[in-house]
Amino acid sequence: MWGVDADEPHRDALAPGDLILIYLGAPERVFIGRAELASAVHGWAPSEAQLCPGDSPSGVLLAQVEDWDPPVPMETVLSQIDPSENAKADFQAGVVRITAREYETALAVAAEL
Repeated sequence: MWGVDADEPHRDALAPGDLILIYLGAPERVFIGRAELASAVHGWAPSEAQLCPGDSPSGVLLAQVEDWDPPVPMETVLSQIDPSENAKADFQAGVVRITAREYETALAVAAEL
């Protein structure tokens, strides 16, 4: 489960089957895993709300969750992406669209660690 706030700009674009990277922002700035969305964003049922960390009243269900140990530093991923792409380490939103190339680069770096 992952909470998604009502004001997230790409909230309505999330759909079952989407592949995601799980990222911890500053000060860590690391990817800690990947997953597949098992649901679109929905309001938590009472039983889900009790289990979901945080205070978001809605979110997504995750499937095929893969934890990355060690975590993947964002700076390592950014060093392998063309600077003309819009990738960066800090985000103003919790849900960020990335390109397929950015996703594949993060997976490749994780496989090397």
